[in-house]
Amino acid sequence: MSDTRWWQPHRHADRRPALLARNRIQRAIRGWLDANDFLEVDPAALALSPGNETHLHGFATSMIGNDGVARAMYLHTSPEFAMKKLLAAGETRIAAFSHVWRNRERGPLHHPEFTMLEWYRVGDDYTVLMEDCADFLMLAAEATGTSEFRWRDATCDPYASPERVSVAEAFAEHAGIDLLATIAPDGSTDRDALAAGLRAAGIGHAEGDTWSDLFSRALAERVEPHLGHGCATILDRYPVPEAALARRSPDDPRVSERFELYACGVELANGFGELTDPAEQRRRFQADMAEKARIYGETYPLDEDLLHALDIMPEASGIALGFDRLVMLACSAPSIESVMWAPVPNPGHG
Repeated sequence: MSDTRWWQPHRHADRRPALLARNRIQRAIRGWLDANDFLEVDPAALALSPGNETHLHGFATSMIGNDGVARAMYLHTSPEFAMKKLLAAGETRIAAFSHVWRNRERGPLHHPEFTMLEWYRVGDDYTVLMEDCADFLMLAAEATGTSEFRWRDATCDPYASPERVSVAEAFAEHAGIDLLATIAPDGSTDRDALAAGLRAAGIGHAEGDTWSDLFSRALAERVEPHLGHGCATILDRYPVPEAALARRSPDDPRVSERFELYACGVELANGFGELTDPAEQRRRFQADMAEKARIYGETYPLDEDLLHALDIMPEASGIALGFDRLVMLACSAPSIESVMWAPVPNPGHG
């Protein structure tokens, strides 16, 4: 049997410096959160719904009550729903280091169980989250004593101010596609117009691809490879169809208050000006679940408590950051599994 398993003493000795760096980074971020008046919370991992985005896949289980009846439950894909309920309850500045679970995901940048740092600010514009992200990049670099993040052949200066570019600008620059011309003010999309843009750019796609499929293909093939090189990139103002949990931008109804943070071509964080309209959120969840049923033949229940909580939740901004990925980049590690203390077993592998 192979001796390359992570718990072999010589393998652990190789991995240990990055694991200790992980702890230092976490301590540094916790110190920052405390200094900035964030309350660290600890949401339960078991949930009625794992999340209602089309391509998120949860881990299902059951909870047996005192009556002996088994009821469907899920491991959360994010602590978001619970944390928004805490905002509705009256908390104003909260953060959580949460283990989260996502099925159908395993690779250098994905793991079925990973650590998410999620934080919320009541009353603050979502652009403040961009400043938080810049601070966390620097904290991670300081904690590891590095001046450069690295993944594969890509490098990024964690001390440099992130560049900020809109999704539409990035599509125009890297793919020659006028993305906003394919989105109507009501958020409806022109699939054929976007398909024509992909054809002109030489991006392969299938006849059955939806507008969202086409968007994802162009983003992954032409845009993401250019992000976060030299300095971090904030990819801002996502199209409304790609921002199920974000509110619309006040100056253009076709785009939303959503951004993603990239470093070394790796997506690190996903931030929002949070949607607090329960009726609109229900419509978006239902549309996403209909699409999930079409593609995967399954759906997840809606969290009715969340929808009721949104009715009294104050205006807020919120963001989730892949903590393992941040550590990976700060340590120049080859994968997120390299910086996890005890990775999830991989059936069929040594």
